[in-house]
Amino acid sequence: MKIQKLIRPEKTFIVMMCCLAMNLLAQGQSQHALTLQQCYTLANQNYPLVKQMALIEKTSEYSLENASRGFLPQVSLNGQITYQSEVIEFPISSPDVAIPALRKDQYKIYAEVSQSLTDAHTIKQQKELLRANTAADQQNLEVALFQLKERINQLFFGILLLDAQLEQTEIIKTDIRSGIKRANASIANGTALKSSADILQAELLKTDQRTVELQANRKGYADMLALFIGQTIEENTVFQTPPSETIPTEINRPELKLYDLQQKSFEIQDRLITARNIPRLSFFLQGGYGRPTLNVLTNEFGFYYIGGLRLGWNLSGFYTSSGERQLQTLNRQSIAVQRETFLFNTNLSLRQQNAEIVKLQQLMTTDDQIIALREKVKETTASQLENGTITTTDYLTNVNAEDQARQNLLLHKVQLLMAQYNYKTTSGN
Repeated sequence: MKIQKLIRPEKTFIVMMCCLAMNLLAQGQSQHALTLQQCYTLANQNYPLVKQMALIEKTSEYSLENASRGFLPQVSLNGQITYQSEVIEFPISSPDVAIPALRKDQYKIYAEVSQSLTDAHTIKQQKELLRANTAADQQNLEVALFQLKERINQLFFGILLLDAQLEQTEIIKTDIRSGIKRANASIANGTALKSSADILQAELLKTDQRTVELQANRKGYADMLALFIGQTIEENTVFQTPPSETIPTEINRPELKLYDLQQKSFEIQDRLITARNIPRLSFFLQGGYGRPTLNVLTNEFGFYYIGGLRLGWNLSGFYTSSGERQLQTLNRQSIAVQRETFLFNTNLSLRQQNAEIVKLQQLMTTDDQIIALREKVKETTASQLENGTITTTDYLTNVNAEDQARQNLLLHKVQLLMAQYNYKTTSGN
């Protein structure tokens, strides 16, 4: 009595509420929900190939930086020592004028600074080509990452199907246990043999084996999915069934953008051919030390400099420009054919997948009717089993028939969802 007086009702209520809150919190922490979209995101982040994206960006930065330096002044340092068989001689002989004889050994070291005045357009085209190639490389990586979705779909929906089959297996166990109780009642009444309950007990054990197989398959699928997303998937992780998807009408695959970027790259290369074959104008300044200097009439070492404008035009580029343009045209035509072929094959796949979706929808319209009929037959045989008018084999036949009908519905539901999301993935939406 003293102890009961010490524990007030208010405190008891508070303690109960705290325990309930802690229990709910523990349950929430013990179960982790995983969605299909989360698997897509995590797979893209965890896939080793995604590291290539940063390398592509870094390579592009260095390449663009080097291309920009092409417009900086070009500096060169040169030197030469020569000996020539003849030098300039003046056919003048006068006792009043002393003209020294030039030496045949000559020395020269000089530096030259040149600044192009016409390469800005060429460098601009080179930088555009680098950006286009970088974008194409990045998009090619996006294509490879996009293909991960198909593999994620197979694993995710495979787990959903196994979860549904595990739930259905528990329902079968309930039916079999109910049959065992009815059979035991018949045995007690003397209307059935003890072997009737043994047959049902063996079927229950067989169903337990099926549960073990399904759980093992689920773990295998979950382990493979865990490798893709880079996270541990616990046994109690809940896979959320995604909502039903509408059929998209447009194709937005990343391959199409890749074809466009490749076409752009070939167009820039075509313009670059023109830019390379224009005349080049540059400013230069040359300074050096040697013998002779610019004054060839002296044999003394000295400094000198010279500056001005230089015009150059390499006409040999026209030898190959026509062939290079034809090659670029063929490359663009090849990309156009690849794009057309890709769209043809994609549309063909979409037609097949759409036909599969229509078929599954039609099958599901009759699945519920079949289940309802099988359930009625099972309930009737359950009463007959209890009365001892049928054997346990007859009862199990009807239980398995209802189970098969429910399995078909579960299979068709998951297949329909998977077909819808595969259609979405194939169309790129």
